[in-house]
Amino acid sequence: MNTKRVLIAYGTKHGATAGIAEQIGQTLREDGLDAVVLPAGDVDDVRDYDAVVIGGSLYAGHWSAKAKRCAERNADLLRHRPVWMFSSGPLDRSAEEKDIPPVAAVARQMQLVGAREHMTFGGSITAHTPGFLAKALLHEGKGGDYRNPERIRTWAHHISAELTAA
Repeated sequence: MNTKRVLIAYGTKHGATAGIAEQIGQTLREDGLDAVVLPAGDVDDVRDYDAVVIGGSLYAGHWSAKAKRCAERNADLLRHRPVWMFSSGPLDRSAEEKDIPPVAAVARQMQLVGAREHMTFGGSITAHTPGFLAKALLHEGKGGDYRNPERIRTWAHHISAELTAA
């Protein structure tokens, strides 16, 4: 049997989305897939992968420019393999309480590449997050780490189940 090779590409500003991508990659590897996790800006060619997951951080309703450019740069190849997309961003438990549809820019990228599915995960702004906006949000009491590792693992197992059934 040939092990499927999966790329998890992510666009992040401060590392929270990278952490989600790493968890997805780890779970896919535990499920027996060959998972490679890379920053979206480093992905020029997806030809060597059987499937791709692209994730991006959300800021003020805008998806990561690096994730968006990765999808656009590889659109022709992505249309011919299974693709999933995810966003990280809400600084509350809303992503766990209900399915949050992709923002307009992500919906356009999904259509462009024929993505199968999108998932929104909670974001993270902590005392270690750099930047003025992060400090302001923490000062207003709006910070915290809302990434749910179990929800991330469950979604990654779902992806691996689809890929191994194919």
